[in-house]
Amino acid sequence: MKKVLSMLLLTIIVLITVAGCSKKETNLSTLEEIKKAGVITFGTDDSFPPMEYRDENNNLVGFDVDLADAIGEKLGVKAEFVTSDFAGIIEALKAKKFDAILATLTITDERKEKILFSEPYVLEGQIVAVKAGNDAVTKPADLAGKVVAAQLGSTSEQAANKLEGLKEYKAYDKVTEAFHDLEIGRIDAVVVDELVGRYYISKSPEDYKVLDEKLSDEPVGIGFRKEDTELKDAVQKAFNDLKADGSLSEISIKWFGTDVYK
Repeated sequence: MKKVLSMLLLTIIVLITVAGCSKKETNLSTLEEIKKAGVITFGTDDSFPPMEYRDENNNLVGFDVDLADAIGEKLGVKAEFVTSDFAGIIEALKAKKFDAILATLTITDERKEKILFSEPYVLEGQIVAVKAGNDAVTKPADLAGKVVAAQLGSTSEQAANKLEGLKEYKAYDKVTEAFHDLEIGRIDAVVVDELVGRYYISKSPEDYKVLDEKLSDEPVGIGFRKEDTELKDAVQKAFNDLKADGSLSEISIKWFGTDVYK
């Protein structure tokens, strides 16, 4: 009986110890959990070249991917991506599917009510892409009576919906699908982030052109959960260090052909 009681007491002590350790671990901040795991996870949309997309070998590449790797190195951890539907990416962040959003996410007042943002890591805007040789559309006003597309849940969609007199607006889950339909003539124009649109033009100047007049200017930032101020500050410091040591300029030249940090 004494032996049984001793074993029972030992079991209780072990269970209390484990429970105590578990409770302690759940009280770790997100940054502490990242440091402990050695990994920081970013939510992204993998169909947004040149920011984040799949290459011919299905590897995730792009400006944001290189930026994430560089930030991870500064933090002393490995950066990994979790692919997410862009329209639901903020809710996925809040549900803790990943630690932060790095997906060319425009900073808006509406989004700031839901999540925290870093300082802008790139400045861009919304532009209109049409087929090369389309001389009927030279400015946004010429889109009246036309079929215009943008990515679902994006600020491109918001900009497209402000255009007046459209024949039809079409929303696409992936911007790559929109450009495919533009190429084959199913739609007349795509409203898209400037960096993405100009990437398509540089790759296929015979297929697309960009209108000179932009629809808007927009800052892009990294998104965090409201409570993760410590993580936001650590990532912001890493970004600032990368900018100071010239790493961001190298990444910019690699993907954009110019240094946007000058």
